[in-house]
Amino acid sequence: MQLLIENIKLAISAIKSNKMRSFLTMLGIIIGISSVIAISSIGASAQGAISKEFEGYSSGYMYIGINWQTVDEVTEDMMLTPDDIEALRHRFPDDILYAAPSVGIDSVTKVGRVEGTLSINGVAADYTRFSKSIHIIHGRMINQNDVDGARNNIVIPVDAAKKFFGKEDVVGEILPAEIRGNSVDLTIVGVYEIPPSIFSRMDTSTSYTCYAADSTVMQGGYDSVRYIEIFATEDKDIDKLATSFVSYLEKYKGVAKDTYSYESLEQEVGMINTVLGYLSVAIGAIAAISLLVGGIGIMNIMLVSVTERTREIGIRKSLGARTKDILTQFLIEAIILSVIGGVLGTTLGIGIAALGALVVGVDVVIRPSAVLLAVGFSAAVGLAFGYFPARKAARLDPIEALRYE
Repeated sequence: MQLLIENIKLAISAIKSNKMRSFLTMLGIIIGISSVIAISSIGASAQGAISKEFEGYSSGYMYIGINWQTVDEVTEDMMLTPDDIEALRHRFPDDILYAAPSVGIDSVTKVGRVEGTLSINGVAADYTRFSKSIHIIHGRMINQNDVDGARNNIVIPVDAAKKFFGKEDVVGEILPAEIRGNSVDLTIVGVYEIPPSIFSRMDTSTSYTCYAADSTVMQGGYDSVRYIEIFATEDKDIDKLATSFVSYLEKYKGVAKDTYSYESLEQEVGMINTVLGYLSVAIGAIAAISLLVGGIGIMNIMLVSVTERTREIGIRKSLGARTKDILTQFLIEAIILSVIGGVLGTTLGIGIAALGALVVGVDVVIRPSAVLLAVGFSAAVGLAFGYFPARKAARLDPIEALRYE
């Protein structure tokens, strides 16, 4: 134990006596470790942010509609109608909590001299019970009376309210629009807001997303759609439920198998996380190459150190130092260089990840396993690349070493 402590002191002393050279030696390790940690942390932060975004929807959220991988031409009998949705709800009364046609239109509106584009989505009653990301701040959401009567009511975002009317509470105001070729006056019954998120900051759309009754958006002879939107119960296997819904619709409509398909929230989150995971691993692997460069740097500088300290090694051997003592001394020095580089790289990597998360506006996620792996790997690099120089030093002949000038 005493010999180990002495070797550590010698290694630290050797590093201190050549500060600049030691720093440059560690630079490859620092860059490699910081890159790996920063990339893994940014990837984990992105996954966490995206998962948080989807928390605004029920985990039973899904789309069912035309399967474009198997259907070349859409025929009228494949289209989905409100009657089909009602039949589906009647067949699965305990599993379907919400079902509505997925329908939307864009319409230009003008209030005074202010113009803008409305992206009007058709919804059924109680949409906000399941799409929890929408917060009504004035008025109400579309209700069953709006749907049954195809009323010309609309719910708009707070940004649209401020732009067109210069205030937030615009319940009762009128927005002119065009639906299916017909000019209509839409009465604002609600104003909503969506909390700032990573997606909202990336949204470059110039239109305002609004909500009206699906029956209102489909008026004028448009009574069928290609997709329907469903919120199913969360206490069952969503994939199995969706498969059952698709199978029933195909039998009910009398169409061929695989005419319809589904996309669930779980699938979308899983695909995004998988892509982000692969991307982080790929970029992290590229960044890890700099660790090998750092290891080569350590080996190079340790070989120089062995040459410079040849006489010192001869003196130590003549005083009784064993081959393994010399080997241990130089291995410890290489490992300490790597560990110091690993600690500095870890600190830098966490700082970069925190700064990146701050700029994007997401919560930073630091994985302890990534930090431990990075520091452990840096020590392993020091051990692996430091072995050859240490072995060379340990095998020096003491007589030849003492003669070395």
